[in-house]
Amino acid sequence: MGESPCGFESHRPHHELAHSLLFAHGAFANERGDEFAQLESGCMNEDAHVLIVGAGHGGSACAIALRKEKVEGRVLVVGEEPDPPYERPPLSKDYLAGGKTFDRLLLRPEAFWRDRAIDFRLATRVQTIDPDRHCVTTDGGDVIGYRHLVWAAGGAPRRLTCAGADLPGVHTLRARADADRIMAELPAVGRVVIVGGGYIGLEAAASLTQLGKKVVLLEALDRVLARVAAEPLSRFFETEHRARGVDIHLGAMVERILGETRASGVRLADGSVFDAQMVIVGIGIDPETAPLSAAGARGGNGVAVDAECRTSLPDIYAIGDCALHANTFAGGEMLRIESVQNANDQGAVAAKAIAGKPVAYGAIPWFWSDQYDLKLQTMGLSVGYDRTVVRGDPASRSFSVAYLKGDRLLALDGVNCAKDYVQSRKLIIDGAPIDAERLADPDAPLKDLAL
Repeated sequence: MGESPCGFESHRPHHELAHSLLFAHGAFANERGDEFAQLESGCMNEDAHVLIVGAGHGGSACAIALRKEKVEGRVLVVGEEPDPPYERPPLSKDYLAGGKTFDRLLLRPEAFWRDRAIDFRLATRVQTIDPDRHCVTTDGGDVIGYRHLVWAAGGAPRRLTCAGADLPGVHTLRARADADRIMAELPAVGRVVIVGGGYIGLEAAASLTQLGKKVVLLEALDRVLARVAAEPLSRFFETEHRARGVDIHLGAMVERILGETRASGVRLADGSVFDAQMVIVGIGIDPETAPLSAAGARGGNGVAVDAECRTSLPDIYAIGDCALHANTFAGGEMLRIESVQNANDQGAVAAKAIAGKPVAYGAIPWFWSDQYDLKLQTMGLSVGYDRTVVRGDPASRSFSVAYLKGDRLLALDGVNCAKDYVQSRKLIIDGAPIDAERLADPDAPLKDLAL
């Protein structure tokens, strides 16, 4: 049985953890002081000045920012996965396609965390929160006290609810373990059905096609990327995927997953059947906020936070995919943003608030997606747009789609068009009117269009 990496604790039987517990927590724990001495003896298994729940991009960014802000005291990151913080976006891209090994996905080497006295308790799930006693209880029954709690648990992939959805061979793609299970089965797979035409579905389709698999992609709406992009971009990506052999079906409603002991295909509501040896479901995520909601935190589609990422519960913050916030670039609309940028930037905002240097979250959102030799880059949010302008010819495979409200640029999607992506940033942030008539001319630099 393998050992835990130095500084990373896995939730395993006590006798297996003894050595790593001492290595991870011993020296630093003796130096931090006992700020929870007022609590009843024996009621806590351990404690932290700042407890971060979630070891993904947001949680790790917050831990790093806390040390940059000179926050003292123990910083403990609790993560549900057994792995230290790693890049999640490549899971459906380079990692799935075999272009990157897992060690190249790690956000930081072990020594980085150790040198900054940032502790980890991995393979551990927080089940309940007691905001009055300032403590959480884990799935192993341990009670961890905190002075500040940062909730960065992200979201869980949505699953199909139809018959056969729990058969072996039906996968989601959110964590390293998901990708590893898919890759382990691929040698025996010739045809894959992907349910969902969002970014994850399209990226997985590209990766699997490049591995020589036959791919069928089923999207319930009338175009791919319908929830996040305008029609010109959707049709472009449909064309690109079909040109590489991906069999895309729109308006496709899954009725059941076929198979007795293992998935063998998908049947749609209209009776169509698609044979497959694997099914991958990419239909979005649900925010992981149940313990916060049970503790009384306000929210709905996520947990509500203010401009400094504070929840309605004392000394508890929320960041990343699960944080429902009023976004400046969406006209103040309450929404969640599922992106690395948002997780990182909100992590820094929460750290500043804990350090006593509060700032309001106001970072411009940006996103990206790699499919085949295409790089899609998005700046801003298209919420509330009333028209679009296409710059360049999609047939050239280098163009952009601008989203406007009146004469103001809200967002831009660039395909192999980094110049437009970069120059759109200032126009969106400034919110100044632009020369919309010249916008369609790809030879007119965006930076020159402000009026």
